[in-house]
Amino acid sequence: MKKFASLTKRNVKLFFKDKGMFFTSLITPIILLVLYVTFLANVFRDTFVSALPDGFTVPEKLINGFAGAELFSSLLAVCCVTVSFCCNMLMVQDKITGARTDLTMAPVKNSVLSLSYYTATLISTLIVCYVAAGAGFIYMAKVGWYLSVKDVVFILIDIFLLVMFGTALSSVINFFLSTQGQISAVGTIVSAGYGFICGAYMPISSFGTGLQKVLSFLPGTYGTSLIRNHTLHGTFEEMAAVGFPDEVVEAIKDSVDCNLYFFDNSVSESSMYIVMAVTVVVLILIYVLCGRIFPSKTK
Repeated sequence: MKKFASLTKRNVKLFFKDKGMFFTSLITPIILLVLYVTFLANVFRDTFVSALPDGFTVPEKLINGFAGAELFSSLLAVCCVTVSFCCNMLMVQDKITGARTDLTMAPVKNSVLSLSYYTATLISTLIVCYVAAGAGFIYMAKVGWYLSVKDVVFILIDIFLLVMFGTALSSVINFFLSTQGQISAVGTIVSAGYGFICGAYMPISSFGTGLQKVLSFLPGTYGTSLIRNHTLHGTFEEMAAVGFPDEVVEAIKDSVDCNLYFFDNSVSESSMYIVMAVTVVVLILIYVLCGRIFPSKTK
């Protein structure tokens, strides 16, 4: 346990000391926040207003609060995974520099070393994502705050679960990488593509029926929906309070992926949590098994 704790501490320190990796991990949420606020905010507002019945007026604060919550959830859904890949670069960097070989020569089991990378990446990513969440809470307080204490707690839990998922996924993929070019290629692909396939950039409901069914098999889709449900929960309650018909509220939930369907069957929040938790466990087991089956890859 002492060796595991020492290795984890070492990896966290190296990540924050490496200005390149640290800057790369921070730039994703910063760029996304700027892009969302400057470009997508008006799109989300216009989409929300266009969905309202004719002659139905809505307070400006509610419109801004809805758009802000959707932006916030999209930012977190992407960052929890993409930042994990950035933080997990240390595992590959140690192979490139030969530090991993030095560590394996010490009386340390490969499984302990592998889990120390996972834990260190989890800690580093959580720090970055919770800082990003803090910035998001400040933004929501400015444009329209409808979150309850319960919503905030669930959002923090969702972040933790999504970071565990992102860390496990990046650990499995990065396990097979051994060059700087491979790191850059994987990082670019994940940063560019993950937001689309998880429904963060565009709601899955806006895709074709066939693509919706394919994306319903991806666990990241449910992680995005969980965060979106909890960031928008207060705005939906406010809509009901100001007189929105129930069917209109449900239609809006469908349009922003708060309601997800697996082959036309509605997926409950509890089921979404189960899918995410099982996926995390399976990915961690695969990661550990990879270390046993391909010991040469750990060097």
